Amino acid sequence: MFENIKEKIGTLRETQLGSFVPVLLALVAIWIYFGIAEPVFLSPRNFYFLFMQSAVVGTLAVGVTLVLLLGDIDLSIAAVSGVCAATLAVLSTKMGVSAPIACLVGLAFGALLGGITGTIIAFIRIPSFVVTLAGLLAFQGLMMRILGIHGAINVRDPFIRGLSTTTFSNSIGLILACTGIAIFGFFIWNNRRARRAKKLENDLLYVSIIKFLFFSVLVIGATLILNAYRGVPLTIIILLGITGFLGWLTTSTSYGRSLFAVGGNAESARRVGISIEFMRISAFAIVGFMAAVGGIIGASRYASVSFNAFAGGPLLLEAIGAAVIGGTSLFGGRGSVWNAILGALVIGSLGNGLDLAGARAADKLMFSGAILLIAVALDAVTRGGENRK
Repeated sequence: MFENIKEKIGTLRETQLGSFVPVLLALVAIWIYFGIAEPVFLSPRNFYFLFMQSAVVGTLAVGVTLVLLLGDIDLSIAAVSGVCAATLAVLSTKMGVSAPIACLVGLAFGALLGGITGTIIAFIRIPSFVVTLAGLLAFQGLMMRILGIHGAINVRDPFIRGLSTTTFSNSIGLILACTGIAIFGFFIWNNRRARRAKKLENDLLYVSIIKFLFFSVLVIGATLILNAYRGVPLTIIILLGITGFLGWLTTSTSYGRSLFAVGGNAESARRVGISIEFMRISAFAIVGFMAAVGGIIGASRYASVSFNAFAGGPLLLEAIGAAVIGGTSLFGGRGSVWNAILGALVIGSLGNGLDLAGARAADKLMFSGAILLIAVALDAVTRGGENRK
């Protein structure tokens, strides 16, 4: 009996749900603790601002997950985000370019910078740590150049500001939630059907059902909480929409399977015909695009672009930390963009709760560092256990 239970737990841990549940439980534990210590923490108003505060970190965490799946890392993502935000601010505020065009230019610039980084890594074969560290310094300087002597630019354009201030009515929020649940359920069903047709291994049926129920409860619960204050923000819809697309891309397409294959064993992936160079360039281009999205969201939320808010602050470590806390392996080959969102909420909830408790900035940094260290240690121990099998 116990052997059967142990076997089922082991099977569950090997699925995406196996990395999802621990993060969710950690998030719930943080909410319960701060809910008892600071009752205002569980108020709809606080949850609304918690979700909005976590949006930029979540966006960057979702992006950096793709390069972590390859076994690489991007230390320049926050600086790229700042460069794109600064470009957007200059174009829309000082040069009179329409805000939608300025946003598109910022997105294209981010993808270009990421693609250049990936090209250097892929063809010159310099480790990603070194290239992106150099990129971090270079893009920080570029951001300072773009911002000018004042080091900050106010963003007042109604289109840009509306990305973070626009909310949907309660009924539309629920319709969007149900639509998202239906799409998620369809993807699960279609993925199982496609894998069965190709005679590939599938998750156990009960795992897929639990995954769907988890997602449904989370989405409906979050929607009801947000509706109790201002409604579902457009920012959250944008983030979840992009995450949903990348989730589909990484789990239900040949491109996604190639990402995991390269991260698991690059040489074996090359032998079966996967272009390692293309995978690296495209992954870093997507990361650059996501950095630009985060920059636009940040510029909208802060109503300004400053060096400290992006390249000079803790944004980089929080983004990478969120991905790792979400279960993405620093060694490559394992991770989920959805779990990166949960990781961002863990970091955001910890910071928010400590703020309400009156903790100092130093305490927040130490707590965040401890959680990140534990997550990395668990990843290393788990990977070591897998290698010994």
